[in-house]
Amino acid sequence: MLNLFRRPAGNRPDPKELVRMGEAGEAIVIDIREPGEVRASGKAACALHLPMAVLRTKADPSCNECAPELRNDKPVILYCASGGRASMAAQLMKQLGHKEVYNLGGLMHWQAAGGKIAR
Repeated sequence: MLNLFRRPAGNRPDPKELVRMGEAGEAIVIDIREPGEVRASGKAACALHLPMAVLRTKADPSCNECAPELRNDKPVILYCASGGRASMAAQLMKQLGHKEVYNLGGLMHWQAAGGKIAR
């Protein structure tokens, strides 16, 4: 069974709660898919687009090229097409020092939980 969520400890969060957190600005949502995938299907309306290839640099708070949105202690919610790459990205984010990281799975999980899509 695919584990759709990555949580530091405790119960798995409800996908609708992750969507609520992301859309309310309480968490940073990151789409790690390739640019062509985003062009084809859109992305979560509130998501940063940081492809997996640039994630190590853009998500590292000690790097000059770190995305400004990731220089805080907000929770991070990751998604890709199905959840596999998001799982790897969650591990990387934790290695980089991000404390609260969730793997939502894929864009379809975001949509199924009521999240808005931007094209």
